[in-house]
Amino acid sequence: MNVDNQLQAVASNIRNRRIDLHLSQVQMAGLLNITQNAYSKIEMIKTKMSVERLCEIAEILKISPRQLLTVNILTMHPAKKAS
Repeated sequence: MNVDNQLQAVASNIRNRRIDLHLSQVQMAGLLNITQNAYSKIEMIKTKMSVERLCEIAEILKISPRQLLTVNILTMHPAKKAS
Protein backbone atom coordinates (compact mmCIF):
# COMPACT_ATOMS: atom_id res chain seq x y z
CA MET A 1 0.00 0.00 0.00
CA ASN A 2 1.41 3.37 -0.92
CA VAL A 3 1.50 6.45 1.27
CA ASP A 4 -1.47 8.12 -0.46
CA ASN A 5 -3.65 5.08 0.21
CA GLN A 6 -2.53 4.99 3.83
CA LEU A 7 -3.34 8.67 4.31
CA GLN A 8 -6.73 8.17 2.69
CA ALA A 9 -7.42 5.28 5.05
CA VAL A 10 -6.56 7.40 8.11
CA ALA A 11 -8.72 10.27 6.89
CA SER A 12 -11.60 7.86 6.23
CA ASN A 13 -11.23 6.34 9.70
CA ILE A 14 -11.35 9.80 11.27
CA ARG A 15 -14.38 10.85 9.25
CA ASN A 16 -16.27 7.59 9.83
CA ARG A 17 -15.63 7.64 13.56
CA ARG A 18 -16.68 11.31 13.79
CA ILE A 19 -19.92 10.52 11.99
CA ASP A 20 -20.52 7.45 14.19
CA LEU A 21 -20.27 9.73 17.22
CA HIS A 22 -22.66 12.26 15.64
CA LEU A 23 -20.07 15.02 15.67
CA SER A 24 -20.01 17.69 13.00
CA GLN A 25 -16.87 19.14 11.49
CA VAL A 26 -17.71 22.39 13.28
CA GLN A 27 -17.82 20.58 16.63
CA MET A 28 -14.54 18.77 15.94
CA ALA A 29 -12.90 22.02 14.91
CA GLY A 30 -14.07 23.70 18.11
CA LEU A 31 -12.70 20.89 20.26
CA LEU A 32 -9.37 21.15 18.43
CA ASN A 33 -9.32 24.97 18.58
CA ILE A 34 -9.08 25.27 14.80
CA THR A 35 -11.48 26.51 12.13
CA GLN A 36 -13.94 24.22 10.38
CA ASN A 37 -12.04 24.88 7.16
CA ALA A 38 -8.78 23.73 8.76
CA TYR A 39 -10.49 20.60 10.10
CA SER A 40 -12.02 19.85 6.71
CA LYS A 41 -8.54 19.96 5.20
CA ILE A 42 -7.48 17.21 7.63
CA GLU A 43 -10.29 14.91 6.48
CA MET A 44 -9.61 15.75 2.84
CA ILE A 45 -5.84 15.23 3.22
CA LYS A 46 -5.15 18.79 2.08
CA THR A 47 -2.87 19.47 5.07
CA LYS A 48 -0.26 17.48 6.93
CA MET A 49 -1.22 16.23 10.37
CA SER A 50 1.25 15.98 13.23
CA VAL A 51 1.38 13.02 15.59
CA GLU A 52 0.18 15.35 18.32
CA ARG A 53 -2.87 16.34 16.26
CA LEU A 54 -3.60 12.68 15.47
CA CYS A 55 -3.51 11.92 19.20
CA GLU A 56 -5.82 14.87 19.97
CA ILE A 57 -8.29 13.67 17.34
CA ALA A 58 -8.12 10.11 18.66
CA GLU A 59 -8.84 11.32 22.20
CA ILE A 60 -11.86 13.32 21.05
CA LEU A 61 -13.10 10.33 19.04
CA LYS A 62 -12.59 8.01 22.05
CA ILE A 63 -10.37 5.69 20.05
CA SER A 64 -6.66 4.89 20.08
CA PRO A 65 -4.37 6.54 17.54
CA ARG A 66 -3.39 3.04 16.47
CA GLN A 67 -7.00 2.26 15.54
CA LEU A 68 -7.12 5.37 13.37
CA LEU A 69 -3.99 4.14 11.60
CA THR A 70 -5.29 0.60 11.11
CA VAL A 71 -6.10 -0.48 7.59
CA ASN A 72 -7.55 -3.85 6.64
CA ILE A 73 -4.83 -5.09 4.31
CA LEU A 74 -6.93 -7.90 2.85
CA THR A 75 -9.67 -5.64 1.53
CA MET A 76 -7.55 -2.47 1.21
CA HIS A 77 -10.32 -0.57 2.98
CA PRO A 78 -10.10 1.31 6.26
CA ALA A 79 -10.86 -0.83 9.28
CA LYS A 80 -14.41 -0.77 10.58
CA LYS A 81 -15.21 1.44 13.54
CA ALA A 82 -13.98 0.39 16.94
CA SER A 83 -16.51 -1.07 19.32
